[in-house]
Amino acid sequence: MSSQVVAPVPTAAEIPWNKKKMPPLKIAGIVLGYVLMIGVAAFVLLPFVWMVLASLKPNNEVFLVPVKWFPSVWHWDNCIKIWTDSNMLTWLGNTVFFAICVTFLQVFTGSFAAYGFSKIRFRGRNVLFLIYIATMAVPWQAYMIPQYKMLSAVHLTDTRWSIILLQAFGAFGVFMMKQFYDTIPEELSEAARLDGLSEFGIYLRIMLPLSGPSIAALGIITFTNTWNDFMGPLMYLRSPELWTIQLGLKTFISQNSANYAMIMTGSVMSVIPILIVFLIGQKQFIEGIATSGMKG
Repeated sequence: MSSQVVAPVPTAAEIPWNKKKMPPLKIAGIVLGYVLMIGVAAFVLLPFVWMVLASLKPNNEVFLVPVKWFPSVWHWDNCIKIWTDSNMLTWLGNTVFFAICVTFLQVFTGSFAAYGFSKIRFRGRNVLFLIYIATMAVPWQAYMIPQYKMLSAVHLTDTRWSIILLQAFGAFGVFMMKQFYDTIPEELSEAARLDGLSEFGIYLRIMLPLSGPSIAALGIITFTNTWNDFMGPLMYLRSPELWTIQLGLKTFISQNSANYAMIMTGSVMSVIPILIVFLIGQKQFIEGIATSGMKG
């Protein structure tokens, strides 16, 4: 006797023409919301669009009044000239090196310290955490001179170590990761301790695999801040072969103050890596920001 598969009968709610119609006022609200979001997005993106188009214009068309959005002649060779007329390759290489090193160190130290503040009970933990977080309220300009004197005393100025050591630790990363670790049930770490796992083993084998989105968010924030840092390299890096792209572009602008098209081309080159990093990790970034603020 052959068995027959009976197709499920759709309910009334699943039939499209039986669905309740949306009120016109609600439709108008949704449309208005989308229009506002598109307007805000256009307002934010318009300067970047202008910068990209300006990098491909002849120099005398960059600041025409009224604004001429599209160039009369597309100068794609500007993208090649910026590499031959400047040390862009050296600047980019140094910036990538600093950004990767600082991001790795801040993610490691921030997540490890956050695990200690969140999951390890010790006397004075809350007071120490509050003092550490309070350093976020102190502007860097208030202690940059003592920092410079300390690094100068150990002969680390004008070296890569000056940038790496200064930014290897960050209170923001500890605060952000602790907020996420507080949402992880205590039973997981307690069970791991009963099984004989050390604190570092709990952090490495349990906490880190669970905190992927938060680590991605912290990594993108740190990478962006390090990439865009100007004051740190300006103070500590004197040798041109150590300059980052922000410091190099400032020098390039001062030497080519009238060549606006090339200046815009260099600015585009400095933005593209950050754009790529964010586009790759935007999903994890948004999820990490959302979960780091949860309590439960």
